[in-house]
Amino acid sequence: MSPGHKRQMVERLVIAGRCSGRAACRHFGLHRSTFSYEAKEPDAWLARLKATLRRLSNQHAELGYAKITCFLKEEGWKVGTRMVQRLRRELGLAVPAKKPRRRRQGVSTGLPTKASHRNHVWTWDFVHDTTVRGGTLRMLNVMDEYTRECLCIHVERRINARKVRQVMARLIEEHGAPEHIRSDNGSEFIERGLREWLAENKIRTLYIAPGSPWQNGYIEPSGAR
Repeated sequence: MSPGHKRQMVERLVIAGRCSGRAACRHFGLHRSTFSYEAKEPDAWLARLKATLRRLSNQHAELGYAKITCFLKEEGWKVGTRMVQRLRRELGLAVPAKKPRRRRQGVSTGLPTKASHRNHVWTWDFVHDTTVRGGTLRMLNVMDEYTRECLCIHVERRINARKVRQVMARLIEEHGAPEHIRSDNGSEFIERGLREWLAENKIRTLYIAPGSPWQNGYIEPSGAR
């Protein structure tokens, strides 16, 4: 039984005149100060604090309780972050939820298509690994979707869009240019210079939808077979 319930029982016994408050408290194991406690009305200090908190929150609607606490302290209020957080919740002054960041997406210059012959559709993607000493490795894998032949596994510490273009140029010299190239929206693949270079070589780009690795399942590590 909670102290609140005990207090109600003691009050009923005392009001009915069945026993004294001392005896009832002793019977229910309730401290006499708890029985005689009277809830205090909100004082003027708290009312002024809420008014100031509301004013600052409206002026800085994008800030959370931690920053608002700093502003309150600058104005001379002796408050902590936990108290400000609780009061903001009571007053309904929560910061609006952040909108998800819109991811950059490459512009496809061809329609999604299934490879029907050699050099019809190539696909490429990166694989990451680490060395025994903890160093990072990046592997650029290029594959022909029709023959399932791995055309290249280029390994370096860092591979940017310029290096991707160089690797692609070498593969074109060895195997000829593909009609389409399929990839995700990695920064190296949607870089403007690379897309312009692919267009000059009459290679159409096929970018999969963000967060949809199954659309490039032949080469994506998480793609379903």
